Amino acid sequence: MSRPYRITALVGSTSTQSRTQVLVDAIVKALATQVAVDVKLVELSKLGTRFGAAVLKDQLDAPALSALDQIEQADLVIAASPVYKGSYTGLFKHVIDFVGIDTLVDTPVILAATGGGDRHALVVEHQLRPLFGFFRAHTIPTAVYASEAELAGYEVSSLALQERINEAAAQAAQVLRQTGSTDALLKRAA
Repeated sequence: MSRPYRITALVGSTSTQSRTQVLVDAIVKALATQVAVDVKLVELSKLGTRFGAAVLKDQLDAPALSALDQIEQADLVIAASPVYKGSYTGLFKHVIDFVGIDTLVDTPVILAATGGGDRHALVVEHQLRPLFGFFRAHTIPTAVYASEAELAGYEVSSLALQERINEAAAQAAQVLRQTGSTDALLKRAA
């Protein structure tokens, strides 16, 4: 039997209680119904200060380097950020700036964002998709944006949002199955 797929979720919120974390949890849950997963969270609410003062990668401490390794070695990345002034958060981008230029080539990425209202929904298409396109990652066609109203009470409270989550998870699972097991991927890389 092959190993579960290594999923790394980069949660760009700096708050410990966040709608972005709720959205990531819902995406992970939907993905786990499709394929076997081993999930690692890179939560900026816990790790953000480890990245904040660093300018060069060699200035990062062991936990920050471990978080980067989890992103770079993932079979699939979930990249999620709250919308701040029309884009992903600055700390989210600062962490991404440390990711190796060739480490995400062809890596599937589910794009996700949360915001106060529907007017921020295009952040996934105009900010996140080009960012991961730069890395030549395989961004999943369905991105998941959730407004504050769709995450009322810090839970998925919208059928339309749950459908988008399920669609993105199904697309991601299909890509993972097409690439083969993680064991097969390791053999191809060797």
